[in-house]
Amino acid sequence: MKLGVICDGISRDLKYAVDVMDEFDLDYVELQFVGETEVGDHTPAEIKEIDTLLRDRGKPVSCLSRHIFAGTTSANRPEDELHTKHMDALKRVIEMAHIVGSPLVRIMTQKKEMILWGKNGAEKWNVAHGAWDSMVPMIAPAVELAKAEDITLVVETGNGTMVNSNYTARRLIDELDAKDTLKVLWDPANNCWCHERAYPDGYEEVRHGYLGHIHIKDVQVDTPRALLEVRRMGEGQLADQFQPMADALRADGYDGVISFESVYHPGNGNFEDGFRLCIDRFKEIFGG
Repeated sequence: MKLGVICDGISRDLKYAVDVMDEFDLDYVELQFVGETEVGDHTPAEIKEIDTLLRDRGKPVSCLSRHIFAGTTSANRPEDELHTKHMDALKRVIEMAHIVGSPLVRIMTQKKEMILWGKNGAEKWNVAHGAWDSMVPMIAPAVELAKAEDITLVVETGNGTMVNSNYTARRLIDELDAKDTLKVLWDPANNCWCHERAYPDGYEEVRHGYLGHIHIKDVQVDTPRALLEVRRMGEGQLADQFQPMADALRADGYDGVISFESVYHPGNGNFEDGFRLCIDRFKEIFGG
């Protein structure tokens, strides 16, 4: 399968990150921060430099991953100041995507409300009324922009966001009737927080045309204590699920990219050290 990495998890020095990618035969670049600048905020000269470097080194871009719509809430509305700010940023990221040849641009969703739907009394007393319904109109202009620009958006299953499971991601896509333009960026480790088991449960939600991109890391969550621990790959709660996930993706002919997300360090604060401790396991499972 097509394997890559979110480069700033190794280093924000893109040339150095690409050198490390070559060391481990990783092909696909996902860009989030280059230097100290988030994608969408680089100058035309900087974008040209990034594009030249990656094309010269034979590294196709899989996704541009700015935190579009992160930090918005159910109180925000389309075309308010914050929504407009995010839409303007999305336009800049799409412009960059056309230059560097990225087929995908990531978006996020509003801050999470804990209970979105309810039954047998919960619908009256516990549901955050209107929270979910407020999100669909916020994302709809982004989908329309993507259609006009002939680009595909991927919505990440994020920690602390309204879409934090494959179920909610698929539901959003269905309500927008946007399956051709909006796909799921599946981060199964993030989904652990809401207790959606990656395989088979999470995979079954997205396997039939919804899946656009994947992030891989391993974690251990303790929801009652509000504690998240990133772990070396294969030593967290996804350890027994990575292989069946990979087998199912191969069997179904998944042709997207799987990005390793290097957010683990072995206690020393050095994320490159964490990358080096995990990457062989990642390649063995998803690249074999």
